[in-house]
Amino acid sequence: MKKGISIILFLSLLISCSSNDHEEKIQNLNGYWEIEQADLPEGISKEFRFSEWVDYIEVDSANGFRKKVKPQIDGSFITTNDAEKFKVKVENDSINLYYSTPYANWKETVLSSEEDELVVLNRDGIIYTYRRFTPYSGNYGEEN
Repeated sequence: MKKGISIILFLSLLISCSSNDHEEKIQNLNGYWEIEQADLPEGISKEFRFSEWVDYIEVDSANGFRKKVKPQIDGSFITTNDAEKFKVKVENDSINLYYSTPYANWKETVLSSEEDELVVLNRDGIIYTYRRFTPYSGNYGEEN
């Protein structure tokens, strides 16, 4: 009997830790991300040394959006009016982002979501690696 209770407690702990791990990875998506590299299925890698635009991602529970912002030297951002909305779903121990725009629907799988690095697999088999954006000055987060 005690052995059965111990197994149930262990499995409950394992499941709750896995759930917390997914929640932390989903929260890590929030913020400003700069593309670093794209790895194509053919084995070709493209490095991005500099990009004028940065992706801003905001997730609240199971919903989120991504939009392009252009960092300014004073630390502010110029933003686009377009935002790609997505739903977050944990499926088969993976975090999937389901995007929906007036023009298309698609899915991306989060391969890794750490404090300073984000790795995403898109529907074409391309793996994108992002690094957390470092602001140019002290007014980080202000939009124009």
